Amino acid sequence: MRRVSMATRDELLAAVAQRYRSSARTDRAHILDEFAAVTGYHRKHAMRLLRTSPSQPVAARQRRRLYDEAVRAALILLWEASDRICGKRLKAFIPTLVPAMERHGHLILAPEILAALLSISAATIGRALRLQREDTSSGGRRRGAASAIRRAIPVRTFADWGDPPPGLALQLRFRALSLAVCCAGLTPSTSPVG
Repeated sequence: MRRVSMATRDELLAAVAQRYRSSARTDRAHILDEFAAVTGYHRKHAMRLLRTSPSQPVAARQRRRLYDEAVRAALILLWEASDRICGKRLKAFIPTLVPAMERHGHLILAPEILAALLSISAATIGRALRLQREDTSSGGRRRGAASAIRRAIPVRTFADWGDPPPGLALQLRFRALSLAVCCAGLTPSTSPVG
């Protein structure tokens, strides 16, 4: 049997619920069987839905804005200065970053904005920076000079491991042993090594 969409289920529930509630017990069983067969709901779940009175859709509650545009603008400036790090790291970095930026003249904040920045949560930072983050096309941190330096440093790959030739370690060990024997004044027959 094909599944029915949620919108269709809701419409069917609205149409059948009043008839179910006002019917006799034997008629309820038939209505319940039909409703469960069409919607795919379990009988007990369908029974609970049909018994309850229709609820009004709850309007989305408007949030009270705690932080104004001045706090958001300062937050964006701090986020850009910290190379667009995530909200959790920015939250931990704000108490260090703000005094440093004020000391060097890059940022001047009113005391109430500073207090708001220090009390803002990491989740709120993430929500406040969401639009700004979506506007940046790269989606992540900016690539700086570190990437260029990383590309300039040669990295040994699997093919490069042919450099010292096989047996070189054994030759070096033998030369070190003969040098130790010569310097100690021992002959190879009296040397303790060996």
